[in-house]
This record gives sequence, C-alpha cells and structure tokens, in this order.
Amino acid sequence: MSIKFKSFSSGSCGNCYFLGVFSEENRRCEAGVIIDAGVSPRRLKKELQCDGLCFDDFSAVLITHDHMDHIRSLGSFCKHIGKPVWATESLHRALSRHTMTRFQITDYRMELQEGTWNELIPGRISAYCFRVPHDASDTVGYAILLDSYKFVIMTDIGEMTQEALNWARQADTVVIESNYDPEMLRLGPYPPELQKRIRSGHGHLSNPECAEAIQAFSHDGLEHIFLCHLSEHNNTPELAYKESLPFIGNASLATLPRQTASPLITLAY
Repeated sequence: MSIKFKSFSSGSCGNCYFLGVFSEENRRCEAGVIIDAGVSPRRLKKELQCDGLCFDDFSAVLITHDHMDHIRSLGSFCKHIGKPVWATESLHRALSRHTMTRFQITDYRMELQEGTWNELIPGRISAYCFRVPHDASDTVGYAILLDSYKFVIMTDIGEMTQEALNWARQADTVVIESNYDPEMLRLGPYPPELQKRIRSGHGHLSNPECAEAIQAFSHDGLEHIFLCHLSEHNNTPELAYKESLPFIGNASLATLPRQTASPLITLAY
C-alpha cells in the first residue's frame, strides 16, 4: 500500500487536489478523494490521465469553502463526473444558493458531521473537518485518514487556531497556506482595502505566520510539508520556502505550483 498526492492548481486561479491509497501489487488506486473543485473536469481528466488515473479512481469530493477559486467547476463536477460532494451543513446551504452550484449539487450532497470522523470510503478514507478563520460562508480544514496515514490540509486560513495546530501535530503530511510576503504586499499593486482584507484574521496566512505555525506543530513523525495558495503578486516560491525552511525538522518541504499540476507524489509506502 502507498499513499499518493497531487496538486492540480493551488492559488487564486484555482484550487484542486487528489489524494489516494494505491496497491503496490498492481499500482492501482484502491481509494481516492478530490479536495476542492477549482479546475475544469476536462483539465482534471487530462492531468489524471498523465499519471494513469481516471475519474473512477476517486469516490468523493471534499469542499473547504465557497470562494470561486475553490468551487468554480463544482457544478460541472456534479454534472459530468457525478461524485458525492462532502461539506458542512452551513456550507451546503451556501452552495445550494450559489449560481455556480445550486442547480447541480442537490443529488450529490453529502453532509459532514462535525466533531467526528466521517467515512468517505468505508474502511479506507475518513475525514474530520475543523473550522478555520476566513471570509467565506464557512471555511474548514481537513484531517484525512487513509488507512492509518494522517493527512492535514488547511488552505485559506486567516490565522492559525489551536485546533488546527493540534491536528497538524498528529499528521504525517501537512498542506498549509503561505500566501504572501508582508513587504511585497505593502509595496505591491493591491489597493489598501484589499491589503487590509488579506492581512486581517479572516484573510490569508503570510509567510512569517506560516513559518511560526510550522515551528509550533513540527514533530518527529511529520514527513512532508507542502506550502499552498501562494499569491501571484505578493509572494514567490523562493521567499515562502526560505521563510519556513528553518522550522521543518526532519520533514521535507515543497511549494505547490499555482497554475500547473505537481507530479503525483508518493507520501508513504
């Protein structure tokens, strides 16, 4: 058995990730999920095919929140792929009113129970949602258990919470937002009101804040850290990487590309 991860896009242009459990005997995906739906089904199909995968290799879609870069193609996912869409009750209410999803999502709605593990694929993949501060209708991070492997993702998080830190302290892999460099934001093209929104506790996590969080949750069992949702105008992969590198311990560190797909990454055997 191996655990594999792939990012299709990570940033304001769109967010979408694949996570799966693979058989080492025949190298086939036995259970998989998609996190967020910010790329088109056509592009998703093409990127999956590059790694010998298809729509049949995932059985659920998890949604973190209802901003466009995370749900832009969710209606199309429902129409053309037809997989269960898991979200909190309050997020589902928002999605049922959203112009991009309200006519398509009804038949695929699966409600996450809060405060407990939810079996997405019985016996193989479960998810636990935890709230994070962000200016959407409802925003959650996820702890995802794949057999016994624990994966945590927290993207679009205005400030770190104790609950998020607690989940990360148990994780084998953490995907965490490192959105902006404070000086680049201050000197960049964004107007003052947008800068204020980004810096607020319900905006995005800066490189220094991300590094501080990594220092707080780093532990001996942590194997991989991925920095996600880097700003196109207010950050660079080099700056984000350099800021967090001193605090990763024995874990590997990588930044996820904004508009292109990552390789299919093996997290564990």
